[in-house]
Amino acid sequence: MIADFQLDRPASQARIVVAMSGGVDSSVVAALAARSGAEVIGVTLQLYDHGAAIGRSRTCCAGQDIHDARTVADRLGIAHYVFDYESRFRDSVIDRFADEYMKGRTPIPCISCNQGVKFTDLLGLARDLGADCLATGHYVRRVPGANGAELHRAADPARDQSYFLFATTAEQLDYLRFPLGGLPKPVVRELARDLGLGVAEKPDSQDICFVPGGDYAAVVKKVRPEAAEAGEIVDLAGNVLGNHAGLIHFTVGQRRGLEIGGQPEPLYVVRIEPGPRRVVVGPKRALAIRAARLSGLNWLGEDQREGLTAKVRSMARPAPVRFDGDSIHFEAAEYGVSPGQAAVLYQGDRLLGGGWIDETVAAELEPA
Repeated sequence: MIADFQLDRPASQARIVVAMSGGVDSSVVAALAARSGAEVIGVTLQLYDHGAAIGRSRTCCAGQDIHDARTVADRLGIAHYVFDYESRFRDSVIDRFADEYMKGRTPIPCISCNQGVKFTDLLGLARDLGADCLATGHYVRRVPGANGAELHRAADPARDQSYFLFATTAEQLDYLRFPLGGLPKPVVRELARDLGLGVAEKPDSQDICFVPGGDYAAVVKKVRPEAAEAGEIVDLAGNVLGNHAGLIHFTVGQRRGLEIGGQPEPLYVVRIEPGPRRVVVGPKRALAIRAARLSGLNWLGEDQREGLTAKVRSMARPAPVRFDGDSIHFEAAEYGVSPGQAAVLYQGDRLLGGGWIDETVAAELEPA
């Protein structure tokens, strides 16, 4: 397979920097770049000392992954550099993650990482190295358009990562390349086998890289010990139903872990009040959202405002919306919407932009 890196000059005269995490996806990107005939430089960012901090090595940009990236680079005969960005990652991603939980919000650290360390710092490194582009293993498509590069969903819906890239700017997109966007994951693994890459069977990470086993509470408590302070669980009318062991154990829409019995219907976390450390619960219909106000808006489209859909979670089905100023209005009530999440706007397969959800507007409660 010959990948199109959309270069402005012959590959034999070009230099490509590849972000190598040590996984199969970025390793295949490096191999495809090397096969193109361009000079290729692999770059790995050491973001977190997992072995020392949380006793886990097989996560993105940890020790084992750095070793795997270097091994792949050696096999391909390309240069490989490791840059220590642990402090920057801690400040811009981990601390923000913990602070968002402290505020009763639902953070998405992968977007913060792409927005900062990966697509700002790493992109700057690639430019300093004189590269024509920075290539990554994200499953998303960069499509040339009449007004510049466009960002589109991946061809494989099950692997699409466009939601996590909504904050990519037009300037960054002009420099970025995503050669796997048109491929399904099984084909990528087969390519890795054909190329003799040792990471061909390496499993994908299922967790946020610095959260072992999905235990968010343990990570937040480590960074912000005060997050484990106890408080009350109350219903929509303010009646105390029970107690909790810290806001870090709850997110909006959660049902499990409330440990409240004797209720006529299942209860869900409707909102979190960080000041009094209260968890407010109610029936599922109380989670219905009509609109959401966004901040930190990033827009990649021109003037498109018609036929828009929005995703409020990476795996959610796009919902028809109307975009008005800094707010989105859902055609039908949407569930599982929480401050701190991202609302990402699409027109068909094209990602137009998005922002961070700051406030939500509840739909009118309907009879049970």
